[in-house]
Amino acid sequence: MSGSLPSLTTDLTAVPLPRRPLDPAAFGDDPVRRWYENELGWPAVPASTAESPLRLRLGLRFDVLDVPAEAGRAALRHLAGTSPVAMRGDRMGFLVAAGSTEELPGLLDWLEWGTLALGLRAIGTGGVMRAPRPPEPAVSGLGEVPSGRPSGPGEDESRTLPARPEPGALQGAAVWLRPPEPGCEVEASLPTLSALGGGGGAPDLVRVVNTVATHCHRLRLRRTRP
Repeated sequence: MSGSLPSLTTDLTAVPLPRRPLDPAAFGDDPVRRWYENELGWPAVPASTAESPLRLRLGLRFDVLDVPAEAGRAALRHLAGTSPVAMRGDRMGFLVAAGSTEELPGLLDWLEWGTLALGLRAIGTGGVMRAPRPPEPAVSGLGEVPSGRPSGPGEDESRTLPARPEPGALQGAAVWLRPPEPGCEVEASLPTLSALGGGGGAPDLVRVVNTVATHCHRLRLRRTRP
């Protein structure tokens, strides 16, 4: 690696968005939307029909680093932390600090990954992600979703993550591998450039991106071998 680390241009210290008042009528019969908007304070895009999935607005509380699921699972074995991670089909989404989308191209160049097609991208302001099913017992009647959260500090996550995608993930539904914790501001757990130097308890975005990019590259090499 050479050169200086790109500076973080987005203000990550903004006051989190206020939670909606606890008014069941405001959510109709949608307990999932109630959980996200009231318990977590995450802005959501209401479903247009009863069959439409709930979507979460990106760029306000967090961005998403979207990677191939196989590479993401390998990266998680080497990444400690409690930042939320979701999966849908063959893609995995790492929640990262808001503003990371604008920093990713420069960061990949600085890490000398910028010239390779790695199959990873960041999605931020103006984007949405399909809301994974909340874990039990947050919302009853939705079926249990394994959290994949380690039981203690330093525990190998390869032993706690599901051995293969959940059936819902294979069918297009989004599921949490590491769900967010209600009552905790998500920003404190998200990978961010400001974590460099050990400040705060958030993971280092540089290490997360470099680890994920490494496994994306290995996956790409395996797929292109004759």
